[in-house]
Amino acid sequence: MSLAFLLTSLIVIASPGTGVLYTLAAALTHGSRASIAAAFGCTLGIVPHIAAAMLGLAAVLHTSALAFAALKWCGVIYLLFMAWQALREKGALKVDAGADGRSSRRAIVTGFLINILNPKLSIFFLAFLPQFIAVDEGHPQWRMLQLSGAFMAMTLAMFVAYGLFAAGVRDRVVTRPRVMAWLRRAFAGGFAALGAKLAFADR
Repeated sequence: MSLAFLLTSLIVIASPGTGVLYTLAAALTHGSRASIAAAFGCTLGIVPHIAAAMLGLAAVLHTSALAFAALKWCGVIYLLFMAWQALREKGALKVDAGADGRSSRRAIVTGFLINILNPKLSIFFLAFLPQFIAVDEGHPQWRMLQLSGAFMAMTLAMFVAYGLFAAGVRDRVVTRPRVMAWLRRAFAGGFAALGAKLAFADR
């Protein structure tokens, strides 16, 4: 595994995005268990995009305006829905005293949907991974699987770290209604901003 790949992946993963934002929100509303579940769900949501890149489906999204727009607008609508839920303190972002199995399952599903509905991820992997595969590589598909596995492992580790940090300060936050109100607005604004960014994204 090249150092360039690891450093580039770390920068991409650490950059705030929908997955990071949702993992932080899950940590602050449900605690550490839910944050780990959210991190797992977001990481799991990468799998279809990697598969699409390997099977050439990402190229279809890149060349087909209709396919790209359909998936993109599903993602936009879902992010705006998440923003609305954050403001209303309902659904996956409703504050609970403790996380149970149900909230953890919901966190996994929500994290998965957040990532799978972003068509830019498929195109990202189509453009990103091949750069680190040598031209004379004997088994390029196997190499791509290795790189994908490393990227996913780093994603999970980074998101879990974000989530556990946020969960660590959760008790100081949830006991302050005014702080929670501002946090809900911040998360709602974040999801809405990411939705708007995706809405204006082109291929």
